[in-house]
Amino acid sequence: MKELIATSRPLSWVNTAYPFAAAYLLAGGGIDWLLILGTVFFLVPYNLAMYGINDVFDYESDLLNPRKGGVEGAVVPRTRHRRILWASGVTTVPLAAVLFASGGLAAAVALIVSLSAVVAYSAPRLRFKERPVLDSMTSATHFVSPAVYGWLLADGRLEPGSLAAFAAFFCWGMASHAFGAVQDILPDRSAGLGSVATVIGARPTVLVATGLYLAAGLLCLTVPAPGPLAGLLCLPYAANTLRFVPVTDQTSQETRSGWRAFLWLNYATGFLFTLLLLWTHVRSGF
Repeated sequence: MKELIATSRPLSWVNTAYPFAAAYLLAGGGIDWLLILGTVFFLVPYNLAMYGINDVFDYESDLLNPRKGGVEGAVVPRTRHRRILWASGVTTVPLAAVLFASGGLAAAVALIVSLSAVVAYSAPRLRFKERPVLDSMTSATHFVSPAVYGWLLADGRLEPGSLAAFAAFFCWGMASHAFGAVQDILPDRSAGLGSVATVIGARPTVLVATGLYLAAGLLCLTVPAPGPLAGLLCLPYAANTLRFVPVTDQTSQETRSGWRAFLWLNYATGFLFTLLLLWTHVRSGF
């Protein structure tokens, strides 16, 4: 059980459960069993499947990566890989089936896309994580799709404002994945793995990540309140990546400190975004 929890990366649980719950409530959903079930699903089983599959099929490369073996990825012996895959399926499939049957067609499609991206990122043959640009897009889908599913599950409409919000979140997700890949350039190349960072290099990847964070902020300007204020929350992320523009492939591991800052930024941003939502609802008399 300890290994399964470590494999699911508890530090990242909130990154998928919060978007679902927030989108569900913003779309008009209530404090009901669907909110609870969906939040639990995207909190633990979803992350166990996503990171469990990744840890199993990235085992050899993870052995070469100095940042693996802790909160950012478990290195579990081969003898327990089958157990991880079984646990991922047993915890994910039943809850996913209930959620699949609980919404309309659009919500069901969103859930299928979400779970397909979870498998495709790391599973053999598909291995989207080794296809530059597609790797960042798939990673962004991991975090945006729970929000899209939550929105559609609560019968939210896909209008310009909501589409812009999801697009901003997608840009944020791509930027975050690309920047995170920079620190792994040397171990990834040693293991023969490809990524957006190994292909275009450290400095261009940092610049792309910075640009995507800024694009996310600009897209938020087109989102109804508190969208423009939420856009300001993208600026610390852009500032965090921008300071690493001088990095080269050989010094790429220096961005490790920026990645640690990113992990803490997520919690601070989530707290401030929650305050923005509460403030907006109070002002509207909700």
